[in-house]
Amino acid sequence: MKKQIFKPYEQNQPMLLPPNLEEMIPRKHLVRVVDEIIERINIEPLLRQYKGGGTSAYHPKMLVKVIIYAYTQRIFSSRQIAKALRENINFMWLSGMNRPDHRTINRFRGKIMKAVIDEVFYAVVEQLLDQGYIDLEKYFVDGTKLEANANRYSFVWRKSTENYKAKLQEKVRKLLDEIDEMEAQEEAEYGDRDLEEVGEGKEIDSEKLKEVAEKINQKLKKDPQNKILKKAKRSLEKDFIPRQEKYEEQEKTFRGRNSYSKTDQDATFMRMKEDYMRNGQLKAGYNIQMGTQNQFVIGYTIHQRAGDTSCLKPHLDHLKDWLGEYPESLIADAGYGSEENYAYLEENHVAAYVKYNTFHYEQKRRFKNRKTRYRPENFRYLPESDQYVCPQGKRLTYEFTKKHVTDNGYGSTRRIYGGTSCHDCPVMQECTKSKYHRRLWVGVELNKMKKTAHDRLLSPRGIEVRSQRPIEVEAVFGRLKQNWGFRRFMLRGLDKVKTEWGILCIAHNLSKMAA
Repeated sequence: MKKQIFKPYEQNQPMLLPPNLEEMIPRKHLVRVVDEIIERINIEPLLRQYKGGGTSAYHPKMLVKVIIYAYTQRIFSSRQIAKALRENINFMWLSGMNRPDHRTINRFRGKIMKAVIDEVFYAVVEQLLDQGYIDLEKYFVDGTKLEANANRYSFVWRKSTENYKAKLQEKVRKLLDEIDEMEAQEEAEYGDRDLEEVGEGKEIDSEKLKEVAEKINQKLKKDPQNKILKKAKRSLEKDFIPRQEKYEEQEKTFRGRNSYSKTDQDATFMRMKEDYMRNGQLKAGYNIQMGTQNQFVIGYTIHQRAGDTSCLKPHLDHLKDWLGEYPESLIADAGYGSEENYAYLEENHVAAYVKYNTFHYEQKRRFKNRKTRYRPENFRYLPESDQYVCPQGKRLTYEFTKKHVTDNGYGSTRRIYGGTSCHDCPVMQECTKSKYHRRLWVGVELNKMKKTAHDRLLSPRGIEVRSQRPIEVEAVFGRLKQNWGFRRFMLRGLDKVKTEWGILCIAHNLSKMAA
């Protein structure tokens, strides 16, 4: 008998028994790890989100498993997740052959999980702690910026709003002055009282404008042909009041920020590393702070400010609220090396292996070239006279003390030292940009903290953890952004963005456990 070249192929071949999906999933497959871990966690916070009544809902445990597994497979779109539930046997097994549509998936992710993402995330972290994957001995912190789901040209700038509002206030005052001048003879009841209340330097808000408009309406009933009042009424109702209300609403939206996006008002315009146009273009985004150990994500927070320095305290406070304790030691780069952060870590008994901005410079030769020769670190201090001596031998004496309060409310002081004979110095242009003399801003407490940080960073333990830092948080960011291709949020709003990043971190942790 002639041997067949090809194996049998029959698409419509009948089967005596339906296949069991359980038999098609390998024993150590990632989908089984997701299923096992989510089965262990307490889902009571999720169940409390359902009030009952109406038609029955898909089980939240099933939806959590499906969404997390989808993120491990780089599937972030609700439509693509719904498609996988129809076509992929791993998704079919995980969902028990349930097929929620994309609206159900999106609603669950954006509303139900939004309320309990911290509970779910830290329940997984507890599993990592219990199984010995991580502990809280070392905590590596870093930040990255990720683009929001917002139009790139939908920016609103606080400075522009302030300028437009100031110009509007000038027009309003001019209009009210015209009305006041018209009624100066009879001391009109609103012209005298209202304008006195909003004198020079006082802002005329939208409520005050509405009061003025109402009184103008009352006057027009008595004198309907008054052209000045008719013009004032038209200007107030059609132009001034709507614009004032718009500017006031914009000021509420800023919440201390310098910008926001019209399409995602929680997003702030920041500079991104992924500068495709190579022109430093600002994009609407969020600042993500994340802490890891053994490349597992232990904590994360989402911030609306671009700088990392002021984000460390709220980040660690959030971690403490959920885990009940601070890590034993914290390792971070120079972006976190501030007086406020050093004081905060010392107060909470956290060993700070945190660089400051001049740490690497200090490890090199101090007078390597002329550009670095006149840095403040190269000025010698004379404690007996409380003066500093520059590399040219000129003395800088104490002038005054300046106080500063950070965004988090931390107060610090800087002692200002100035030179008196810098105008005839031959290297003044290299030393300072000032036209008059060189000044040093000296933080006494900060210098003490830098000395402590310097000694700790150069200790054997410091050298060890510093060598680990580049392969910790950066490696996780690289995996999520580069390997998994998550470079832009799918959802809008701070709470939903936090939920989405939380799901991504859970997916990363479970994927690493399976590996």
